[in-house]
Amino acid sequence: PIVAGAEVAAPTRAAVSDPASLSLTLTPIVEGLDQPVFVTHAGDGSQRLFIVEKSGAIRILQEGVLLGEPLLDLGGRVSGGSEQGLLGLAFPPNFADSGFFFVNYTDLQGDTTVARFQVSAADPNRADPASEFTVLKLDQPAPNHNGGMLIFGPDGMLYVGMGDGGAANDRFGNGQNPATLLGKMLRIDVTSAPDQPYVVPPDNPWVAVDWNGQDVRDEVWAVGLRNPWRYSFDRTTGDLWIGDVGQNQWEEVNAIPAGTPPGLNFGWPIMEATNCFSANTCDTNGLTLPVHEYAHTGHCSITGGYVYRGQAQPAWQGIYFYGGYCSGTLWALAPDGDGGWVNAAVGQPGITLSSFGEDEAGELYVADMSDGSVYRLD
Repeated sequence: PIVAGAEVAAPTRAAVSDPASLSLTLTPIVEGLDQPVFVTHAGDGSQRLFIVEKSGAIRILQEGVLLGEPLLDLGGRVSGGSEQGLLGLAFPPNFADSGFFFVNYTDLQGDTTVARFQVSAADPNRADPASEFTVLKLDQPAPNHNGGMLIFGPDGMLYVGMGDGGAANDRFGNGQNPATLLGKMLRIDVTSAPDQPYVVPPDNPWVAVDWNGQDVRDEVWAVGLRNPWRYSFDRTTGDLWIGDVGQNQWEEVNAIPAGTPPGLNFGWPIMEATNCFSANTCDTNGLTLPVHEYAHTGHCSITGGYVYRGQAQPAWQGIYFYGGYCSGTLWALAPDGDGGWVNAAVGQPGITLSSFGEDEAGELYVADMSDGSVYRLD
């Protein structure tokens, strides 16, 4: 396995509320969307919610009203099969000044494109489709496992989660391949030099380090991921939480404490969660294992979520919410105060849970891709 540093421990926090004691309801806030796959905010004080539709549009919910015109519609530029489409959206810390934002989509050839767009100077609710500036393009050998999430970390860098190239069983050998960006978490600087696609941060783990004489791509922050569909930073602690989709048996939650040295190896395809994959025994030396796993049966893929940091639900503080895409089950994961974790199912609303989302105030949302609705967690 690719190893850059020592194995790290998961974040240990003081015990919070018992997840099993929580009472959750879903309050619908908007309906009639076309396959919503993400919900986020711009961090600009406007309190707007931005909803990503898989088919290519970014819709705006402003003061509880869904605007008729989207921020941007890339319907003619995205492929829509399998796990393809417009998949991610992120606003940089300097969005209020620059007007730039970033999207992740699969183009008409099915390949990953990370691109920058700019909001119109005449209308803060419309972006110029002609302002597209390509940040990163990556060939995809199969239509699934495209990742798609984009998020700016507390360090101001853009984190790009890439799946292993698709098909099944890491068919293309990318999870532990140092020469490819697939199966990795990338960390790039897209704000300090706006005339360039991106700059590689000099403190990325493999900028000046080889692996057994092989060069690991400088953009890589971590390796060994299968399909990190949704991940997030805890806005209070800076911890990184990754819901990595498993193969056929195990789904996993990875939690990386703020300040952990980069260069982690999450193990795929050596491991599926904490279990050796396709072997009775395997070498786990140097691998970072998940803090929680659950059986794939009845749930299919994991949908990673957020640690709650809002104000409306004080009992939820410090609890990580995530779910199952097919079953719609909502789970809550919390530290027990002794270095372990407590997990509980807190609802099964019967939705196709494509994504969680967070607004400026830290309140949480879920998107139902099948019925085109977004709900607030109450």
